[in-house]
Amino acid sequence: MNRRNYLLALAFTTILPGLALAQSKTLRLVVPFPPGGATDVTARTLSEPLSKLLGLQVIVENRAGAGGSIGMSEVAKSAPDGMTLGVATLSTHGVNPAVYKTLPYDPIKSFTPVTEIVKAPGVLLINDKLPVKNFADFVAYLKANPGKVTYASPGNGTIGHMWGELFKSSTNTDMVHVPYRGAGPALIDLLSGQVDASFDQVTTPLQHIRSGKIRALAVSWPQRLSELPEVPTFAELGLASNNDPSWFGLVAPAGTPPTVVKRIQMAVAKALQDPTVRERLAQQGLFASGSTPEEFAAQINKEVDKMKRISKFANITLN
Repeated sequence: MNRRNYLLALAFTTILPGLALAQSKTLRLVVPFPPGGATDVTARTLSEPLSKLLGLQVIVENRAGAGGSIGMSEVAKSAPDGMTLGVATLSTHGVNPAVYKTLPYDPIKSFTPVTEIVKAPGVLLINDKLPVKNFADFVAYLKANPGKVTYASPGNGTIGHMWGELFKSSTNTDMVHVPYRGAGPALIDLLSGQVDASFDQVTTPLQHIRSGKIRALAVSWPQRLSELPEVPTFAELGLASNNDPSWFGLVAPAGTPPTVVKRIQMAVAKALQDPTVRERLAQQGLFASGSTPEEFAAQINKEVDKMKRISKFANITLN
């Protein structure tokens, strides 16, 4: 460790006495999805600055499977000492509790929220074969052709599926859901015209939107994205309930001391101020957040309630 990093770590050791642990101690960041995805990139982007700020070795462990449930279950069963954290997502702490009959964890009771790390805008996409030019045209076309338009998602009970059903509920329209095994195959068929529309995070299809191969009709974000300035937000179009983006955050096992939770949150907030960290996240279409534990707890509660309403509307249930 060079002198600058030593002093930085020493400063945080002084500020964060509960995490002034021996260098041999290791903090685990459990990612409940495979390597290479946006969740994994987020964790690995944070691991290095957190190691320096906390004076610990921070390692990322991928525990994929069952829509994130396997990894989250491991976190829930870990010791509440601040040395194991999970990267929670809208899927693990919003969608899964709403659509699965049973889960090996409770999104509220099994964890202590630490902080929201990033937000990720969503987008409504259509292929260029549909005879519509904008959002209003698309809704009118759906009403004139109920049940004839298809929309793709990464699979049953995924965020894309939930966003599609929320759209149908909000606009009083009908589309046929076509589930795929991942966002990549869904995008391929949207590009080829095998399906008509899709709901996704904006990162995955951005280059194809820019090339004109597919069209973005609306984004879920507080304001128009600088990358897509001509695309309105759902709120602009009168659909405020559709305007919530996706997100990733950190959770600790239930019972983790509040002082430890707050100290980790402070370190994450500090890391997210680093321009290099913010730029690496932005390259993935992710916007740094850094909320308080209390704000993140309220966010999780809100998402669980919202996803349960969507699940009930669309009768989405998974074993």
